[in-house]
Amino acid sequence: MSHAYINGYQMHYEDCGKGTAVIFIHPPVLTSITFQYQMKLSADFRIISFDIRGHGQSGPSKEEITYPLIARDIRQLMDHLKIEKAFLCGYSTGGAVVLDFLLNCPDRALGGIVIGGMSEVNDKKLRNKISRGRFLSRIGAVGIVALSTAWGQAKPKLSFFRSLFNDAKKVNAKNAEQYYQYSLHYNCTAQLGNILQPVLLVYGEKDTLFHTYAKLLKERLPKSELVFIKNTKHQIPTKAPGFLNELIKQFIHHCGH
Repeated sequence: MSHAYINGYQMHYEDCGKGTAVIFIHPPVLTSITFQYQMKLSADFRIISFDIRGHGQSGPSKEEITYPLIARDIRQLMDHLKIEKAFLCGYSTGGAVVLDFLLNCPDRALGGIVIGGMSEVNDKKLRNKISRGRFLSRIGAVGIVALSTAWGQAKPKLSFFRSLFNDAKKVNAKNAEQYYQYSLHYNCTAQLGNILQPVLLVYGEKDTLFHTYAKLLKERLPKSELVFIKNTKHQIPTKAPGFLNELIKQFIHHCGH
């Protein structure tokens, strides 16, 4: 557990292992604890996870939360840790942050791993889901989001649920609302052809809501590999960690690292 003053705020991060760096990015309300099982990859790589501004144990943000702002924070964290280049791994909307980073900071990226992510939100069901999180954050009921999200990730493991929930409920409601808001309107689909780094796309076989996004990314990204994990919904980092970790390991080795 470490803290550093990064780009104007106090960032909480974890840094374990040695070798090729992999940086994990979480969605709104959840925190770096979401990647607890991926920290086991530190036996092979240098694994870094961090709490986005206003989330978990990181300080709140005076600036509005946007993907470019998160990317700047990641770059400065890399500078702080003396990491020249890294693989970026994002879950859900964190996957969209990965795409934004690959587009705007290609010189700092070895490649990307998108777990249940998207380049835009173009269907009503997902828009409604994100809008609900934004609305509950706006009215100060972000604890409801923290509870339902943590339970969805951790059930039936009660001790893990408590850790996730206790961290998630610390979220700054305004910053969560901003993260949801930016996610709702972000769209980089037209630029995907400009991403020349290798990208691993990982989706749950039962996460049918995201299958359209998976196929869209596979079609538009020049160097991508798409894998569906059987009998799995959206919560891949916590519900299928063994499969995910092995896929990440194979992907990075295949990239020559």
